Amino acid sequence: MPSLTDGAIRRALKQVEQTQKPVTLADGEGRGIGRLILFVRPMPTRVIAYWLVQQWRAGARSRKKIGAYPSMSLNQARNIFDRDFADAIQKGRSIKALGDTRAGTLGDLFDAYIAHLKSSGKKSWKEAEKGLNKVADTLGRHRPARDIEPHEIVDIIRPIYGRGTRSMADHVRGYLRAAFSWGIKSEHDYRHASPRRFGLTKNPAAGIPSEPYVPGNRWLDEEEFLRLYRWLECPDTPVHPPYTRAVRLLMLTGQRVEEIARLHIAQWDAKERIIDWSTTKNGKPHAIPVPDLAAELLESIKPNNYGWFFPSAFDPSKPVAHNTLYSFMWRQRERGVIPVVTNRDLRRTWKTLAGKAGLSKEIRDRLQNHTLQDVSSKAYDRWNYMPEKRAAMKQWNSFVRSVLTPDRLTSAA
Repeated sequence: MPSLTDGAIRRALKQVEQTQKPVTLADGEGRGIGRLILFVRPMPTRVIAYWLVQQWRAGARSRKKIGAYPSMSLNQARNIFDRDFADAIQKGRSIKALGDTRAGTLGDLFDAYIAHLKSSGKKSWKEAEKGLNKVADTLGRHRPARDIEPHEIVDIIRPIYGRGTRSMADHVRGYLRAAFSWGIKSEHDYRHASPRRFGLTKNPAAGIPSEPYVPGNRWLDEEEFLRLYRWLECPDTPVHPPYTRAVRLLMLTGQRVEEIARLHIAQWDAKERIIDWSTTKNGKPHAIPVPDLAAELLESIKPNNYGWFFPSAFDPSKPVAHNTLYSFMWRQRERGVIPVVTNRDLRRTWKTLAGKAGLSKEIRDRLQNHTLQDVSSKAYDRWNYMPEKRAAMKQWNSFVRSVLTPDRLTSAA
């Protein structure tokens, strides 16, 4: 059988339009066990045609659609058949298990990894996407991912480190290592279909050392706690009110910045005075009774129409971003109107001052949702340790009220 031509396809289209009967065109002999074919069929208002790969295997015929004509030309269809099917058919593999054999590009890898983070509910996907897109634009988005060498990644990270932004350099290194690690595993993960086969045999970012972890040790003493809290109650410059309220709630509860920033009306049980998160940073649900001061603060706030306690200043359909709260605090400390502190330091401050208030380390860990290994902590129960938590928060509330007394304010002035 001769090879298919564009003229033969045009004649077939006209023939089907006139006869209203389908026609199948084959491209050459197909080596006996498989070939490329074009199936042309009439529809009520038009004639359609699409490309199929046909295979004879164990006496049975199977077909797989690879594209529509004319959006996929004859030459394009032949290239795909040769690239993805011809050799596998000769080896006796079923076409049903075959797909695009092109090596995945760096852009394919990063896009698929970000989609994986989003589908997994990872809140870090936006930061990772921003960092990886910059890398892809620099190294070449259309280069095969398997061609990237370690020295190229070093050349990307070194200038960031040289600018003094060591934390950002380490974040970019971490994003790259995680993306390539996911790419190595993805095409062998039977649970999900990878959009490309990357052919990765090594992780080019695996051998790049990480920035040494330096644990923070900054926390506010009582006088600094008082100074910051009073400024947040009555700032000396116009600020978006949800910012000051969110930071005060951080100080009163000791929770993670991201989880307070995204507080929604559905998570607040006003009757029980409990905040209940279905998912938190460590992947576990968490519920805490709040101290009276925090409950009074929440009850004074009217969530917006989207249910957010702390909506974004620019898009009320979204909560304030945790990094926006970091920037807000950074600006005030540069002005010298608040102590030198970050939002993360406030979590450490709560842990330290709550210990000074007499709360045990175990109950402080439970209130801050640190990972615990006992059986009762691994199985979620909203009321787990709730009496102990309430008693602890009552004790903490008394301590904070003593810090915020007018006498202490006078002496601080």
